[in-house]
Amino acid sequence: MKLAILDDYQRVALTMADFSSLGDAVEIAVFERHLGSLDAVAAALGDFEIVCAMRERTPFPRALFERLPKLRLLVTTGAHNAAIDLAAAAAHGVTVCGTDSLGRATAEHTWALILAAARQLPAEDRRMRAGGWQRTIGLGLAGRTLGVIGLGRLGAIVAEIARAFQMEVVAWSQNLGAARASEVGATPVTKAELLARSDFVTLHLRLSDRTRGLIGGAELAAMKPSAWLINTSRGPIVDEAALIDALERRVIAGAALDVYDQEPLPEAHPLRRLDNTVLSPHVGYVTAETYRVFYAGTVAAVRAWLDGAPIRLLTAPA
Repeated sequence: MKLAILDDYQRVALTMADFSSLGDAVEIAVFERHLGSLDAVAAALGDFEIVCAMRERTPFPRALFERLPKLRLLVTTGAHNAAIDLAAAAAHGVTVCGTDSLGRATAEHTWALILAAARQLPAEDRRMRAGGWQRTIGLGLAGRTLGVIGLGRLGAIVAEIARAFQMEVVAWSQNLGAARASEVGATPVTKAELLARSDFVTLHLRLSDRTRGLIGGAELAAMKPSAWLINTSRGPIVDEAALIDALERRVIAGAALDVYDQEPLPEAHPLRRLDNTVLSPHVGYVTAETYRVFYAGTVAAVRAWLDGAPIRLLTAPA
């Protein structure tokens, strides 16, 4: 039986868990580069019965399942994967399983982006490497306002860290109540008030029909000209064209981003050339600790399926 490990960008998958425990009956192939288009993915994976996906790096829409008749098991790292059409998987006889995850990595990376933006670290780093010296003036965080959109598990961690910086925290989401906000020391406000008051606006929402395009041109125009937008959730929560326009016209001070509409971000993408962005390549969850949990869970899921007792089942064949 053939097993494919996808999108092993750091070339560490086989070192993070004991894949050899699956035995000689499983032949493993590791794909270190992103395969790209649906045609390329279908061509590469046509002979595999088992595929192990890293989060949402490679989408699995219905059209792909239709072109992978040998596929029987798809394991995704994490407990959810919006890039997998679960109904299509079931209809095509594919079992989909998930893994455990860790909760803090993306919240920690959010603060890496906020601090990098506040202290202009990318610009100063580039200047140092070019032989220059200091030129920018940073922003202190104490006394400034952090606006948290989405006060779930990750948003709550981000809000708690803000209190250590002596920041005021305001929060909004469609269903946020006063009790939940009080738990993490945040003040619940309207969306309009959050955008108008915040020096940094950070997004911590799942992508869904009601969150797609939640931050568009009108929302960006409602922010302070000195404010930064931080997104470590999902790219399409922000209208990308509107964001690029707002950054080019300096409607807001800048954006610190870890997620994008298209990933990997194309080499010639406009966001890469703007000087008021801090960009990272969707590494919010990428830590050694998280990878060990992900890949150990992947091995366990494959082993359980081979034994006829799938675990962490997301969908079963129809």
